[in-house]
Amino acid sequence: MHAIGIDIGGTKIAGALVSPEGEIIRQLRRPTPAGDRDALIDHVVKIVSELAEGEDVVAAGVAAPGFIDATQSIVYYAPNINWRSEPVRKHLSERLPGLAITVDNDANAAGWAEYRFGVGRGVKDMTLLTIGTGVGGAIIADGRLLRGGFGTAGEIGHLRVVPGGLACGCGQRGCIEQYGSGRALLRMANDIADAGGIGQNLAAVREAQGGLDGALVAALIAEDDPGALAALRELGGWLGQAAASITAVLDPQVFAFGGGVAAAGELLLEPVREAYLAHVPARGYHPEPTFVVAELVNDAGMVGAADLARLHAERTGEAAR
Repeated sequence: MHAIGIDIGGTKIAGALVSPEGEIIRQLRRPTPAGDRDALIDHVVKIVSELAEGEDVVAAGVAAPGFIDATQSIVYYAPNINWRSEPVRKHLSERLPGLAITVDNDANAAGWAEYRFGVGRGVKDMTLLTIGTGVGGAIIADGRLLRGGFGTAGEIGHLRVVPGGLACGCGQRGCIEQYGSGRALLRMANDIADAGGIGQNLAAVREAQGGLDGALVAALIAEDDPGALAALRELGGWLGQAAASITAVLDPQVFAFGGGVAAAGELLLEPVREAYLAHVPARGYHPEPTFVVAELVNDAGMVGAADLARLHAERTGEAAR
């Protein structure tokens, strides 16, 4: 019995038919009509219907950015699409009778996929940080996805690491999202370029290209440019501090890092580990977790959403309908 996973981003909707073993059988992509909530539901329905045609499908799960309620039904707030207290599960269930429908935060779905089929296999406690434009997160505690009392647990990007620090889009200051994200890496790279010295090459590329972006900084990191590497080390240091704070509360066995910045691999993980060890409570007496780059990359949201929907159907009996 297969399930369908839908991953909704700001620019595209990705859907996949997924086996119980986490294997993608086939997938589809469509542009996201971000400003039209009715058209967005229409697109999801069409993708699910097309993927389900001729298949034994029991459930469909939607992974969306933003705050989702604890019943996996309502999108409280999605920053890049026009959903505000939107009863997404109700809309889809009415249009897709016979399928069990769930809705999850996209980082939660990705974290669950890594736990079940990726770098988290064989452990019970894992924390995923997705390092993209912002910082997302997912927490697996004792083999369960931690959603919290209201469904919004795991917003690691808004863990405060600098009291009174940089302003964050959430309304607070000093969140790790302002120090450990792709946007933060660009800010650090520009600061290093302004300072000269090891930043001379960054400054030259910025002048030649009219500005720095993620692809340019990533290319310089791959070329071992000292300025770009310094920016990445600064970023990794902040993430390591955050990981040490997370350990004090959750004690995960594995820290997994996904998102575009994580493509730097060991160049990111090394400063993360160093900062973690410098800040973890009871250093030398606390077992050290494993720090790894996530395996499933762009497929994680779809695979996780599908698996969570399938498990929900099995647990509630909806799969027997």
